[in-house]
Amino acid sequence: MKLNKLLVAILSIAMTVTFVGCGNSEKKTEKTELTILAAASLTDVCDEIKKTYEKKHDVVLNFSYGSSGALQTQIEEGIKADMFMSASLDQMNTLADKKFIEKDSVKNLLENKIVLITSKVQNKVKSLKDLTKSDVKLIGIGNPESVPAGKYAKQVFESLKIWDKVEKKVNMGTDVRTVLAWVESGEVDCGLVYETDAKSSDKVFIKDTARKGLCDDIIYPIGALKKSDNKDKVKELMDFMASEEGMAIFKKYGFYESK
Repeated sequence: MKLNKLLVAILSIAMTVTFVGCGNSEKKTEKTELTILAAASLTDVCDEIKKTYEKKHDVVLNFSYGSSGALQTQIEEGIKADMFMSASLDQMNTLADKKFIEKDSVKNLLENKIVLITSKVQNKVKSLKDLTKSDVKLIGIGNPESVPAGKYAKQVFESLKIWDKVEKKVNMGTDVRTVLAWVESGEVDCGLVYETDAKSSDKVFIKDTARKGLCDDIIYPIGALKKSDNKDKVKELMDFMASEEGMAIFKKYGFYESK
């Protein structure tokens, strides 16, 4: 009899542990997952935003990076996501007008600059004026049709009245990080990228900065997708990004707060 009572007690404890374990497992799966489509130039800083935010909030942030134009297309084709971080107002405004983005949620969060970069072993290019020289054979920029950094680069060339002279030298990338990689490896003589991308690499030099007025102001807006099932969580994330703590992380990577 004592043996039977002992077995019952052991089984009871085992079942209690099992139920507690199951309860903990269920709690682990309760975290809300947010999918954020972000411009490629935000890769490094958003990786840190993810780590910082997840430590303090019961959410998982899943970032997907690409050119703003390509991400716009994905949204228009119905990709399931919660938030969009663009490197240009054009894509965000178009999506808001087409009712893919909650217009009232859109915030102009950050600003950036376009810079001319070369690899550390390349000395042919010292400024934007050098791009018309015959010994400069290849210039890397993003595709102006889909990559905001490429659109801004073309505007710089047009403002300087050298587009007709450099157009044949231009090698167009699918996003700004591709252009950065070309310059790092020496596949092109130079490239035009965002200042933040240039600062993320120890393999390139900034040779010149496009002064204000040579291209549109480079503004990064953020907004919630209309089809998101987690709009409250998205608002909390957007508020964090615009907060003093969030902005400090962006500034650490060279971004400027949008005025």
